[in-house]
Amino acid sequence: VLKTCRGGYDGKGQFVIKEEAEMEQAASLLEHGTCILESWVSFKMELSVIVVRSVNGEISTFPTAENIHHNNILFQSIVPARVEKGIQQKAADLAVKLADELNLVGPLAVEMFLTEDGELLVNELAPRPHNSGHYTLDLCETSQFEQHIRAVCGLPLGKTDLLKPGMMVNLLGDEVKLVEEDPELLKEAKLYIYGKHEIKKGRKMGHITFM
Repeated sequence: VLKTCRGGYDGKGQFVIKEEAEMEQAASLLEHGTCILESWVSFKMELSVIVVRSVNGEISTFPTAENIHHNNILFQSIVPARVEKGIQQKAADLAVKLADELNLVGPLAVEMFLTEDGELLVNELAPRPHNSGHYTLDLCETSQFEQHIRAVCGLPLGKTDLLKPGMMVNLLGDEVKLVEEDPELLKEAKLYIYGKHEIKKGRKMGHITFM
């Protein structure tokens, strides 16, 4: 798998090379800057942890999420992740280590592959509030957005305890119209519409948090 070092998201900025004939096409990614070539990894699931580090060095993590993708785009994030607590803690510890080593200020989304033998391999780093952390708006005491502001302003970080289990589901393209037209879909849920003017196939137009 050839990946750009910066700017990749939703399957963009990467190319899966299955045979030698695809090498030339994959090399076009080099026009966008430095790339990383990784071996193909067979994994059980993807996990992510939002870690936040303040200007004062205080660190907190949000609950480990389990991510499910459709066509390389995040479809839903389930919290807590459906893995043993030991794996959840291992993921959080890895995120904290990365935040410290990078001297991070603000949020960092750490996406990881969980392999069949229980190993965690970092798949992607996103130094910002992240789609897989949108569940924090409704399911945690402090959201990733508030925590971001607290971190950069040197305020004490808020509690990140999970108030209740749930999941975040992205609304892609025309799906946002279906939800707006059928309020029954929103029972026991919270709808967020991003206000984007143009609807495009696969574009994230909003999300729903189910509680």
